[in-house]
Amino acid sequence: MVSIPEYYEGKNVLLTGVTGFLGKVLLEKLLRSCPKVKAVYVLVRNKAGQMPEKRIEEITSCKLFDRLREEQPDFKAKIIVVLSDLTRPELDLAEPIKEELIDCVNIIFHCAATVRFNETLRDAVQLNVTATQQLLSLALRMKNLEVFMHVSTAFAYCNRKQIGEVVYPPPVDPRKLMDSLEWMDDSLVNDITPKLLGDRPNTYIYTKALAEYIVQQESAKLNIAIIRPSIVGASWKEPFPGWIDNFNGPSGLFIAAGKGILRTMRASNSAVADLIPVDVVVNATLAAAWYSGVNRPRNVMVYNCTTGGTNPFHWSEVEYHVNLNFKINPLEGAVRRPNLSLQTNPLLNLYWDAVCHTIPAFFCDLLLRLTGHEPWMMKTITRLHKAMMLLEYFTSNSWIWNTENMTMLMNQLNPEDKKHFNFDVRQLHWAEYMENYCMGTKIYVLNEEMSGLPAARKHLNKLRNIRYGFNTILVILIWRVFIARSQMARNIWYFVVSLCYKFLSYFRASSTMRY
Repeated sequence: MVSIPEYYEGKNVLLTGVTGFLGKVLLEKLLRSCPKVKAVYVLVRNKAGQMPEKRIEEITSCKLFDRLREEQPDFKAKIIVVLSDLTRPELDLAEPIKEELIDCVNIIFHCAATVRFNETLRDAVQLNVTATQQLLSLALRMKNLEVFMHVSTAFAYCNRKQIGEVVYPPPVDPRKLMDSLEWMDDSLVNDITPKLLGDRPNTYIYTKALAEYIVQQESAKLNIAIIRPSIVGASWKEPFPGWIDNFNGPSGLFIAAGKGILRTMRASNSAVADLIPVDVVVNATLAAAWYSGVNRPRNVMVYNCTTGGTNPFHWSEVEYHVNLNFKINPLEGAVRRPNLSLQTNPLLNLYWDAVCHTIPAFFCDLLLRLTGHEPWMMKTITRLHKAMMLLEYFTSNSWIWNTENMTMLMNQLNPEDKKHFNFDVRQLHWAEYMENYCMGTKIYVLNEEMSGLPAARKHLNKLRNIRYGFNTILVILIWRVFIARSQMARNIWYFVVSLCYKFLSYFRASSTMRY
């Protein structure tokens, strides 16, 4: 078979969701590793008065594209920006560009979606289901289309404990739901949402399952493949380790823990944290499109792009590495030393939430008000609690994903493609990955300079000394107020101290006899 770069040579690619995390990494990798691709059409809408061309200029000027800029200085000439709104009829395309796309596009990568877990059902359906249907409608008219690559999520069927590489029947008929939402008012939609979701945790998961069914229905007319990444995190290797540019998913929690704000969260220590590096997802996506384009399989190819089955990494390990890395390479302006603790018991988690989050935030804001500053801590803690509630379902459960198609795809690559499009997560070393991930949040999300590390470490030591001093004062106060004034309390105190002394004396004597 032809290699992956050879397959993309001379091809016209249509890409949606390029302004998102996964989409921009896919654009960079495609242009860098398949330099003879003919053109990449990117569908972009106006946002906050900013034209699509300006948005793409900002994306391609960021750190992510430094390596591509060095290797291919004229890469921007291959990017064709197309004004479009996926939720509007005919994608809101101008007629000339629509005809151009119908005539020349060979491969579609559909990455666009809303990833907000708390999106209203109406908006989630419009952005994840209706938009997919609109794009499929255009794809069916394309004269030279070879592959329609749909990016879904491994959690689309998280109501099942074992998830195969197949499209399962949807909870409702997507088209009937879209028709119903046309005449329902917002209050009615909000009322029926919990009943529709059933045992699925949010509208994102629900609508991604519906979108998969919509895509599968066109498999008789289109060559379709679906890739399902789990929790997408910072890059593993490409274009450089640790690249991340957003607070979504675990990244926001890591930063909050590094700042010392997040102290406790609900999670199962034994649950698998199915993190997947973004470059692994991108490499697998490009390889999957290549395989479907070359082999033309009869059925829809579905790929569960996960790590839990082949290289598991648990939430207890996430806790350890986040605390360790942010103590070694601290974030600037930390309010407390990093000390994230996971709680399995919900009642215990509520207790530590109050002790570690709510009460300190209240007194912090009180102090800020007294000193004439704007209070901000309670607002931050409230937002943090909302984010943790949305993620709690995924940090407290584990799933078993079938990954036979991923293994098959890996075995189809020639040695050179295995090197340049590596998605073998068995090679992933989690300690090194987490170190780069935490450093990536510092450098690329918070834009902190490495030259500021000595000052950040000094500040962290200062916070440690303050904590020790506070604890010492607290012990003295407890002694003076409670123990020193009560004969019973003193007796209990002396009994505990003497017991500890006897235990230490026995331990020392046993050690002496042994030697």
